[in-house]
Amino acid sequence: MTEEQPVPPAGHAPGHAPGTDPDGTRIRRRSRVFLTAGIALGCVLAIGGTAAGLAYWHLDHRIKGVDINSALGTDRPTTGPTASASSSSSSLAPVATGAMNILVLGSDSRSGSANQKLGGGNSTGARSDTAMVVHINNAHTRATVVSIPRDTLVYRPSCPTSSGGTTAAAYGAMFNSAYSVGGPVCAVKTAEKLTGVRMDHYIEIDFSGFAKLIDSLGGVTVTTTKDINDDKSHLNLKAGTHHLGGTQALAFARTRHGVGDGSDLGRIQLQQQLIKAMLKQVMSINLFTSPTKLYEVADAVTGSLTTDTGLDSLSELMSLGQNLRKIGTKHLTAVTMPVVTAPSDPNRVVASEPSATKVWTALRNDTALPKGVVN
Repeated sequence: MTEEQPVPPAGHAPGHAPGTDPDGTRIRRRSRVFLTAGIALGCVLAIGGTAAGLAYWHLDHRIKGVDINSALGTDRPTTGPTASASSSSSSLAPVATGAMNILVLGSDSRSGSANQKLGGGNSTGARSDTAMVVHINNAHTRATVVSIPRDTLVYRPSCPTSSGGTTAAAYGAMFNSAYSVGGPVCAVKTAEKLTGVRMDHYIEIDFSGFAKLIDSLGGVTVTTTKDINDDKSHLNLKAGTHHLGGTQALAFARTRHGVGDGSDLGRIQLQQQLIKAMLKQVMSINLFTSPTKLYEVADAVTGSLTTDTGLDSLSELMSLGQNLRKIGTKHLTAVTMPVVTAPSDPNRVVASEPSATKVWTALRNDTALPKGVVN
């Protein structure tokens, strides 16, 4: 099967402004991001105001911001009816209140010696190795994480290019190709076309940043029911409970050949377990009462963040963190978008309907997930 079949864009031609990345996005600074980094960092900075304030300038200037709203314009789903701007604290930048959705990506970029060493191989460019839609409920007391398998075949809309034009739309494209073609903007646009859900924010982390985050937390504890032996991710674990450092945790999040049927679906289950393990670790080390540890974690994370311009400052992340402090592991639900084997390719999947649509509808309406979907 040919992976991508170009289709002429239907009246859609978002341009890009001078001073932007090849993906057509406006840049403030350099770095990258993943899921728990965003939620954990927000909580870290929110409660450790004094320590963070001492190093505010240093941390703030390490975050890269992408102006996704300007790049996409109005050709996207509407904002949820409960979303509004918060002005509860004059010392912090306002952040959306009410229900919100955050697209979280883990990039497999090999740029830089650290990422190349951790990623291995000689892959060029960058793709979204991990993709999750994180839904925060209206009261900011619960979170739902919906993983999108990277091998999902989707409609990829036209996206900005460095020349000021747009790429051709494509049917039957792998979901993770959107990031390769147009970076964060195209990843968000493709996710919104797939889900019908507006992504209020965007967070991204790369290999090196994720490993540093785990190490700064003192590692994470996970339990496996079967041996894992994956030569590609270099992960070898006996069945049982293990405390993983940054490099091992990254391998745990990336492994696929050593679990299940070797597909992306088995890896997603490990990633979801890792998310909860990270949140447990944050609480178990009393992170919020240790200014020194707090700074160490924040320093590790901000140096690897790429966010939308609504979260690309320390004050905005602190504001988000204050809004999410009530969410713990008992209030986190992790699922995978319902999929079935693609008729055109046994190595790919497509959304399983109507189940997938029901999941996204629940997120849009801020209601409980349908029965039978929760892992």
